[in-house]
Amino acid sequence: MAEKVAKVGIKRKKGYLYYVDKKGNVVETKMARGKSKGGGGKVIAKPGVKKVKGYLYFVDKKGDVSRAKMLRGGRKKKR
Repeated sequence: MAEKVAKVGIKRKKGYLYYVDKKGNVVETKMARGKSKGGGGKVIAKPGVKKVKGYLYFVDKKGDVSRAKMLRGGRKKKR
């Protein structure tokens, strides 16, 4: 289950991708669709989230920054 880290309240636009960068800021970037290129991200909020190892940080449905514990599993690698 995810826990809320910072209350930001971002209004999402269609065709854009929202993520939390290394500095803990929320970035908005255009998604690539067909022939149109994506990219060109810009910082839209600076909550300054301190990231902890082992967690996945994302922008939830309400536009706030949340985190969930990353699941580590799968098959062990052959030596």
